[in-house]
Amino acid sequence: MSLSLPLTDISPLQFAFTPNPTPKSDAERAEILAAPGFGQFFTDHMVQIHWSERGGWHRAAVEPYAKISLDPAAAVLHYAQEIFEGLKAYRHADGSVWSFRPDQNGLRLQRSARRLALPELPLPVFLDSLKNLVQADAAWVPEGGETSLYLRPFMFASEAFLGVRAARKVYYFVIASPAGSYFKGGVQPVSIWLSTDYARAGHGGTGAAKTGGNYAASLLPQQEAYAEGCDQVLFLQDGNLEELGGMNLVLVKKDGTLVTPASDSILEGITRDSLLQLAEERGHAIERRPVSLAEWRDGVASGDIVEAFACGTAAVVNPIARLKAKDFTIELPELAEADSLAMSLRKELTDIQYGRIEDTHGWLYRLDAEGAR
Repeated sequence: MSLSLPLTDISPLQFAFTPNPTPKSDAERAEILAAPGFGQFFTDHMVQIHWSERGGWHRAAVEPYAKISLDPAAAVLHYAQEIFEGLKAYRHADGSVWSFRPDQNGLRLQRSARRLALPELPLPVFLDSLKNLVQADAAWVPEGGETSLYLRPFMFASEAFLGVRAARKVYYFVIASPAGSYFKGGVQPVSIWLSTDYARAGHGGTGAAKTGGNYAASLLPQQEAYAEGCDQVLFLQDGNLEELGGMNLVLVKKDGTLVTPASDSILEGITRDSLLQLAEERGHAIERRPVSLAEWRDGVASGDIVEAFACGTAAVVNPIARLKAKDFTIELPELAEADSLAMSLRKELTDIQYGRIEDTHGWLYRLDAEGAR
């Protein structure tokens, strides 16, 4: 599947640019890029666009990274009307900078906005906001290994009022943070804690939207997972598997079939969908359907389920070693990397993202210069 946006479509907004008068020095930036971690340091600039009921989208700008000034009555602080996205900019060997399927992030942002009663940002404006920020802060895109520049678009209700209704004024921002390799010393299988006392989202709720409330709901059970010696938490809905606190789940059957839970409260993962498409192109059957906890447990016991992995933007793929619950543990077979379908798919996907193999799907979109492919 290629980009959803025709290359003839252009943003209806012109972005004003105000350079940061006190940017990080080359030495300071180099020190940060040598060990950036994840989400700890931020580039010199940010994008800001305003929306109002009467004026629509306006005042698009690339500005110095700075604190946001809000009225204490801003609706987001009281009614949590906000959404966000997450994607990466990758530096290729020739120095160019690309993103991966950003149109899908833009479309998902629109779906999230619809659910949270926020205005939908036009896709050309979304893509242009990424390009303008990356071009302003191109020196912040790291190179080597699996480093990247993490891009965080977000939107929230800025109107100052107290009353339960959709806000009539909204801010949209994009900030960027250099990210090091997610795994130090190679990809490591993780342990997952099964949350039975808490739910991430409910039927008809906001689970399919990328909104902060869903993540806030996962924080307490995530603490419980850490206390149990686990890395992530898995949620259930009516006895069926949902997703982790911030990643999708995929099971691999002995016959090569990939099964991923489906419900109206699961966030549609762009990384997950890309991995499943690559697998399908290899000839693997794909099943998107409700999956019960009993099916996973019985499948591992019978040998019908041989692998499980979590997937998302940050880690791409996390093999799952075990699922731990209060009264049982599911142990997945130990697989050598060469025998792991998850790791093979991970390599193919990251090779596309970093330009190491040809992008035959039209998934890459250039950010550092005009044009896309």
